[in-house]
Amino acid sequence: MTEKPAPLLIKRYASRRLYNTETSDYVTLEDISGFIRDGREVQIVDLKTGDDLTRQYLLQIIAEHESRGESVLPVDVLNDLVRSYMGGGASVVPQFLQASFDMLRDGQSKMIEGMGAINPMTKMPGFEAMQAQQQAFMKAMTGGLGQWSGPSSEAEPAADAKDGGEDLDAIKKQLAELQDKLSKLS
Repeated sequence: MTEKPAPLLIKRYASRRLYNTETSDYVTLEDISGFIRDGREVQIVDLKTGDDLTRQYLLQIIAEHESRGESVLPVDVLNDLVRSYMGGGASVVPQFLQASFDMLRDGQSKMIEGMGAINPMTKMPGFEAMQAQQQAFMKAMTGGLGQWSGPSSEAEPAADAKDGGEDLDAIKKQLAELQDKLSKLS
């Protein structure tokens, strides 16, 4: 189990300026938003009282993004949030939101991992034709022995119906056609 790194400590001075304790410089809300986008956790505390102000500032960052037209939260969700605060009793909304975001992060991680397993070449136009060319070439070069097990193609010449010279001519023709198609794509 991996341990979460300690959050970046930001101290708020009486002047309301925010101070990054790691880099020993003042930061803005936009800087803090950038830290969070980069995956850092932050903790914002009042220097004098020690009060944790993180929630207040995170809500302020969201409000500023929403006011600039960078709307993420639909009005219905905002209404539900207000209702959950005004409900008077314990609300299930915070637990639901936490579980939803956990599932979203988990799904994104799995998707990114899965994308690494996908060969982007398979999406390239003409890839199947190129594989067929390779298969036909290997078949011609080996006389059908130890055939490459790539996908079959209608453009592939039947090696047992032709002699090696005709196969090679067919491969050259198909290769020239493929090169022509690729040059048109460029």
